[in-house]
Amino acid sequence: MLKNKTAVVTGSTSGIGLAIARALAKEGANVTINGFGDAAAIEAERTGIEKEFGVKALYSPADMTKPEEIAQMIATTEKTFGSVDVLVNNAGIQFVSPVEDFPIEKWNQIIAINLSAAFLAIRAAVPGMKKRKWGRIISTASAHSLVASPYKVAYVAAKHGIAGVTKTIALEVATSGITVNCISPGYVWTPLVEKQIPDTMKARNLTKEQVINDVLLTAQPTKQFVTSDQVAALAVYLCSDAASQITGTNISMDGGWTAQ
Repeated sequence: MLKNKTAVVTGSTSGIGLAIARALAKEGANVTINGFGDAAAIEAERTGIEKEFGVKALYSPADMTKPEEIAQMIATTEKTFGSVDVLVNNAGIQFVSPVEDFPIEKWNQIIAINLSAAFLAIRAAVPGMKKRKWGRIISTASAHSLVASPYKVAYVAAKHGIAGVTKTIALEVATSGITVNCISPGYVWTPLVEKQIPDTMKARNLTKEQVINDVLLTAQPTKQFVTSDQVAALAVYLCSDAASQITGTNISMDGGWTAQ
């Protein structure tokens, strides 16, 4: 489906992002993966994508807090593969704290990585998409783009922002063959979720089991975590011709969380 096209997926060295990168590669797209982590592990993932799916894969170490590095990631991908046809804004971090104790530097970091980085990547990728009259822009939002949870002020603000960015850019490029959408998963069992458990335990004075069952999964009527592969499958669908009239949408995949 995506043969001769190229995708950039930010925050894709693990979790949802890696699942999306692999799913797009399976459909024939060359991919640029991005993120931090163990260099050997990242290289193993990159070469693994190439060998398993018969595509080319590039790794960009671009720091999502640095505008010039984000622009360079897009430029390098275009130079290497000839285009950026699919952009998936997935990079994200989390921090849990009562607002009066919430560190200002954490607020700035979360807004930069979870929100501003998406704007900057879109800004860099749209000119090429307009020129080719085809593009797919997908951002990983969250159920927290629609509803709030306590102690997550920066994350909730950033994800609400992603929903707004999605709608605005979709209207701007509506006649250019480009669709712009965001996916809002509920809790997905990823390193990001796992890492926030100790902070939530401290903030709410709960055990790990209580956090999982009484804080995380209590929000989802299905009582199941969303899987990374399910999110990736939806991203692939949004890249298809069948989804060419889906744009400006915020698609929930949250086990019924936001239906309540």
